[in-house]
Amino acid sequence: MKEPMKNIAKAEVLTLKEQIAYQPGQVVSKTLAQNEAVSVTLFSFDKGEEISTHASGGDAFVTCLDGVGQITIDGESYLLHEGESIVMPAGHPHAVYGKEAFKMLLVVIF
Repeated sequence: MKEPMKNIAKAEVLTLKEQIAYQPGQVVSKTLAQNEAVSVTLFSFDKGEEISTHASGGDAFVTCLDGVGQITIDGESYLLHEGESIVMPAGHPHAVYGKEAFKMLLVVIF
């Protein structure tokens, strides 16, 4: 049977923003869980780095863990600060940009 969660300790209290590091000039991702129904991924963005406009097959729930990110959905931009969340709806063009160095948790529900 496939392990549903990976790359993260179990039965241990964790601070999610400490589970992924910043890398100069890069977007870093760390997959925690993925199957046909859900994807859970941590991301870190160096300031000025981005994931360009694309659409997803599922609703994407983003929570800012550190820093400031800019989320663009259907051409409208939103700033996301630590502790804030936004949903990027399935099928709608969206992009993510590190306004400052920025860490986020992404949960996509398919």
